[in-house]
Amino acid sequence: MSKQGASATRVEAPEAWSDEFKAEFAQGQFSGCVGTTLLSENERVRVWEVRLAPGERLPFHRHVLDYFWTATTDGQGLTHYHDGRVGHPVYKAGDTGHFSFSEGEFMIHDMRNVGASDFVFTTVEFLDSVNAAIDVPDSVRRSKPA
Repeated sequence: MSKQGASATRVEAPEAWSDEFKAEFAQGQFSGCVGTTLLSENERVRVWEVRLAPGERLPFHRHVLDYFWTATTDGQGLTHYHDGRVGHPVYKAGDTGHFSFSEGEFMIHDMRNVGASDFVFTTVEFLDSVNAAIDVPDSVRRSKPA
């Protein structure tokens, strides 16, 4: 598979989802916006902030790069995955998760803050991963790439 394979593979939304949710999934499944703000980027990494107020949601997006996240606040989430799974994660400040993707692998999901306070975490993507990075719009960048 080419280095673009992970970012180009189309996935159908789970049948049980509403038509509205399926339409949003179809639109967002190729988004590389894995956070709410791209804080920093250089030739090696992208550093994202995810900041969600109670009830706010990070739309569907696609992970293709190796990455890790660290919660900087406590939080509760609701996540829908492209394979139909639904997660109800509970985070404590300092919790960290690591993900690696083989060539052509990816994960598509969303995240809703179902807790009572703001939920914030940092995600760091490694641009030297086996899959090519997905372009992101300038509108999510806090600063220009280095």
